[in-house]
Amino acid sequence: MAGRVARTVLVRRAPGQKTRGILICGPLAWPVALGRGGIRADKREGDGGTPRGAFRPLRLWWRADRLARPRTRLPVRPIRAADAWSEDPRDRNYNRPVRRKPGEAGDRLTREDALYDLIVEIDHNTRPRIAGRGSAVFVHLAREGFRPTAGCVGLKRDALLRVLERIGPQTRIVIG
Repeated sequence: MAGRVARTVLVRRAPGQKTRGILICGPLAWPVALGRGGIRADKREGDGGTPRGAFRPLRLWWRADRLARPRTRLPVRPIRAADAWSEDPRDRNYNRPVRRKPGEAGDRLTREDALYDLIVEIDHNTRPRIAGRGSAVFVHLAREGFRPTAGCVGLKRDALLRVLERIGPQTRIVIG
């Protein structure tokens, strides 16, 4: 991969729009979908807010059955059928990836739609992990028309692929 790793990626709310924003990576900018609760400093489980703060991208999860492996400096993990994310604050694995059998609760990473074909896991609510402060906050693909997310940042596929080429574990994603 040519070029340098972006030190900072900025995510800002679009003027006058609670659930839409702009992601800025170096000289490039793309529209994004934000959580239905807007950007929140006091993120809580289920509030639909996108957390305000500075985060590190931890790894890329991707649907190998749908896409070629993207170019990125992040660690990469293919999504498997049993992969899910614990969103239950009472679970000892809260806000962590988990394996689930068919029918078990958890945010499945294999979805029928394309939203989770590319997921950038960020370090929101990881150290320390606090029950109820929000889980499964990702950078992932946007819905049609940039409809609001449940608290994540959503981009169009081509934009997310371009961002992935420019970020690494040392990049800071600043939301706010």
